[in-house]
Amino acid sequence: MRRTKYKKKGFEGVYYRESDKRRYRGHPDKSFEIIYRNKFGKLTSERVGWQSEGYSAELAREVRSERIRAIRHGDVLIDTEMTFGTAWAHFDKWIQINTKRFSNDQSMYRHHLKEKFAHLKLSQISPVDLESLKSDMFKEGKSPQMVTHALTLISRIYNKMNDLGLWRGANPVKRVKKPQFDSARVRYLSKEEADKFLQVLAVRNTQAHDMALLSLHTGMRLGEIRALRWGCVDIEERLVHVIASGKRETTKNFTSRDAFMSDAVHEMLQRYERPRNQFVFTNKWGRQHSDVPKTFKRVANQMFNDGVTDRRERITFHSLRHTFASWLALRGTPILTIRDLMGHKTLAMTERYAKLSPDARRGAIANVFS
Repeated sequence: MRRTKYKKKGFEGVYYRESDKRRYRGHPDKSFEIIYRNKFGKLTSERVGWQSEGYSAELAREVRSERIRAIRHGDVLIDTEMTFGTAWAHFDKWIQINTKRFSNDQSMYRHHLKEKFAHLKLSQISPVDLESLKSDMFKEGKSPQMVTHALTLISRIYNKMNDLGLWRGANPVKRVKKPQFDSARVRYLSKEEADKFLQVLAVRNTQAHDMALLSLHTGMRLGEIRALRWGCVDIEERLVHVIASGKRETTKNFTSRDAFMSDAVHEMLQRYERPRNQFVFTNKWGRQHSDVPKTFKRVANQMFNDGVTDRRERITFHSLRHTFASWLALRGTPILTIRDLMGHKTLAMTERYAKLSPDARRGAIANVFS
């Protein structure tokens, strides 16, 4: 890989290399590097990290600046008095550059963390303070999941300040027990609900319908469908090759598998032109979808989610994958087969569907001996 200088003003000493093999969001993955002179005056090159790992030119610049400060001044410039508010400002800047969905973190900080912790030094916040946060949020009626999100965000802020070399110290969240909660979805669609849902989607948005159909009939995740290219679709063999990768937009557990086409999926995919290296589903600009089409969410909310407050009961795109597995279990499909079709890394992830199987097996016995 050839090293290329990052040409944007203010990024002196920052370089990148484009990989010949690794891909990220449809483009060659980039490895960021920095060059600086060590304390002996010798030119030093250091690899910072891959773009697919969350690194960027901005972060590489920050790392280079920290290296230069440490060479010139030792650890004197590490902010041992840093407040949580200052740490958040650094963290907020980082997530806006390196992550796509940062609004939830910003809302959590603004509504639950800022008033309580912003004025305190990082070194002053103790496990007792975090237990107090947990208690206050529960008194406000917040869910265990939201409390866990708050603690996780605090932990990420501490870890990132340490990673960037802006602060040194222990992470108090490690000594606090996070609330236990069951986030597993319990709602799945009946055949009648699924048919009606697909009918409405077909009228409103063809791609929303086709992406939903593919998930409902194969169990593929949204990220897998978004990243699917025609080179992985075998129309003749009626197979979709779900390719494992370390990138977030492909398989979650980095385990390749084959998804098998139903008649409806086979017929749907045959309607498309199939250029081998292109994404199967693209937005109106011809690029990869960044999320499920908005029409899907609007229709799901209108048909199923009005007045539903428990997230486990709401219908989302992931509910289609959950429905696929539930239907298999209701038909008495062996749990190991469901695991393989779902691409679960462990059997424990599949076992929640086992509770649906006994009724199906009991019904089968009743039919045989009635």
